Amino acid sequence: MQAWRDRIASRATVVGVIGQGYVGLPLALVFHEAGFRVLGFDIDPVKVASLSRGESFIQHIGSERVAAAIASGKYKVTADFDRLRECDAMFICVPTPLGAHREPDNSYIHDTARAIASRLRPGQLVVLESTTYPGTTEQEVLPILEQSGLSCPGDFLLAFSPEREDPGRKDFSTKTIPKLVGGVNPSSTEVAAELYGACLERVIPVSHARVAESAKLLENIFRSVNIALVNELKMILERMGIDVWEVVRAAATKPFGFMPFFPGPGLGGHCIPLDPFYLSWKAAEHGVWARFIELAGEINSRMPRYVIEKLALALNGDRKAINGSRVLVLGLAYKANVDDDRESPSYEILELLQESGAQIDYCDPWFPKTHRTRKYDLGLRSVPCDAATFSQYDALVVSTAHDVFRKAELYRGTRLVVDTRNLVAPLFPDGGGPRVVKA
Repeated sequence: MQAWRDRIASRATVVGVIGQGYVGLPLALVFHEAGFRVLGFDIDPVKVASLSRGESFIQHIGSERVAAAIASGKYKVTADFDRLRECDAMFICVPTPLGAHREPDNSYIHDTARAIASRLRPGQLVVLESTTYPGTTEQEVLPILEQSGLSCPGDFLLAFSPEREDPGRKDFSTKTIPKLVGGVNPSSTEVAAELYGACLERVIPVSHARVAESAKLLENIFRSVNIALVNELKMILERMGIDVWEVVRAAATKPFGFMPFFPGPGLGGHCIPLDPFYLSWKAAEHGVWARFIELAGEINSRMPRYVIEKLALALNGDRKAINGSRVLVLGLAYKANVDDDRESPSYEILELLQESGAQIDYCDPWFPKTHRTRKYDLGLRSVPCDAATFSQYDALVVSTAHDVFRKAELYRGTRLVVDTRNLVAPLFPDGGGPRVVKA
């Protein structure tokens, strides 16, 4: 332990971050900015080339920050995984998607663990940051690493520390978000916590990797269940002629015992739509059923179709059908003011509109064009964000509450807005705007 402390204190520890996406890139930069030499690994040659030129592909992580790190010579990005041998500590930041039947897909974790195992040497630390179900680090990653012939903690150390990134957030950053750390044994916890502590403001050790894995899932299950609750209330209160947004704001005036959540068109981002099902799947393996998680998932997954139903009724009031109508979806990102469209409900809304025969377009200044995802390949380009363009459509669907959409003049010539974010109606407190249907 003292040897680790000395190397960390002198910044002699070489840090490797596997995966240079929304989690791995900011982590690599934080370690670099704390004085460590960092190797960033990725299998995407386009990403490796872009970062090596000092160009960031993530809007809230500016290119100037990446360029400064590259120029220092102490941050390099590579697709050569043989260079893992140079690293004293390796952080796994790879995707953990769901399969076609909502089953966890840990193949990226397993492939990365095998890549490490074939190059593992004594004295290295491996930390998994990718969100997964309890037991993954100890029961899946550890056996793969031990295929190297080395053992933990005698030869190498292994821990889990959940990522807590929230793209676009202003009040917290990778450096300031408290960091949970749990090893598969006390030595692993101690060393991992010591290394994180050299670049992050607050590190919180827990008793085991299983605790850290479970805590991450609890964080996102909490949000999923509460969002589902308010989405269900939206549908109930709408039938009663009550505005759910006003109800939530009223309830939020209570200074204790309540936390406001707001409805939307469905869940987006890499965490909340996916992570809860990791626990429900693992629970079933142990013969117990996560009914709250499954019910929340059912409600939230239904929201894009609810939006289409509201649009159909609204168009019907104009003596029109979805089939043949021109519909513009505002926002491709899963949340406001970020260039992150992972699991965005906007994709499903666009696909459902297309299947219904609508002539579809979208507007999102953060995304000049759609890109191919695991589920969708729409091949669309963003239309201009101006009143003249908006007025050409039979209906607008507000899916993302970007600040750029919060301008009353954009909607002066618009006839119908189906608003999933309560964005447009507040722009016209005295009336005079388009017909707004909240969904």
